[in-house]
Amino acid sequence: MRVGFLQYSPVFGDKKGNLERVEEMLSGEKNALIVLPELCFTGYVFKDREELDTLAEEAVGPTVEYLTPIVKDNNLFLVFGMAERVGERLYNSSCLLSPEGEIKIYRKAHLFNKEKSFFTPGDTGFPVFDVTIGSNQVKVGLLVCFDWIFPEPWRILALKGAQIIAHSTNLVLPYCQDAMITRAIENRVFIITTNRMGEEREVTFTGRSQVVRPDGKILIRVGEESQGVWTVECDPLEAQNKMVTERNDIFQDRRKDLYRIEVK
Repeated sequence: MRVGFLQYSPVFGDKKGNLERVEEMLSGEKNALIVLPELCFTGYVFKDREELDTLAEEAVGPTVEYLTPIVKDNNLFLVFGMAERVGERLYNSSCLLSPEGEIKIYRKAHLFNKEKSFFTPGDTGFPVFDVTIGSNQVKVGLLVCFDWIFPEPWRILALKGAQIIAHSTNLVLPYCQDAMITRAIENRVFIITTNRMGEEREVTFTGRSQVVRPDGKILIRVGEESQGVWTVECDPLEAQNKMVTERNDIFQDRRKDLYRIEVK
């Protein structure tokens, strides 16, 4: 099946313009799972919670309404980050939009730095969603940016059967892209890490979006300043094989009897 990512530099606060740019960049892409960056239509560097509140919207709102005909007409599954409003709460969310217009939500569990002043920590847990593209029936998990540094959500998604983990990011630290090689190997899953590029309010993002195979091989990685859409073929069934050697299964060999700890 075809998977990939869209790396670009959103204009802060210009949701309409960013949606139009993404639509143009997606032109010609069909029958694929494509991952966009974290908060990819609003921008990321908010001055305060009030500014974030003016840009947040409910999950089923103007952004999804704009994107729905695009994914429907081109048989795309689109993963994108958004500032989601739920009552008085604001979440840093990842959305999976299907060609049928169905929306699935994951809310970022691990907030990074100043995000703690603006967003509510996620309450969705770590769900896995079913995606069907052509003859491929695939289980997809969603994570957002700083979730990368915690091994637990990756293992939980893998144990729930995720074959592909779509990881929308706005990375500023230099470590994540290389760390994803380890995350892929230790869970035997495909990982699509989509970062933004450019600078926003004196914050510089690291680009280097990539797709990593279950064996840690990088199928594709772009540059720090690259803009565009890149896709690659992958076989999600590779993520079903959890064997490291002919006698070592990474799930069956876990010593759960030794993993219990008491934290005081």
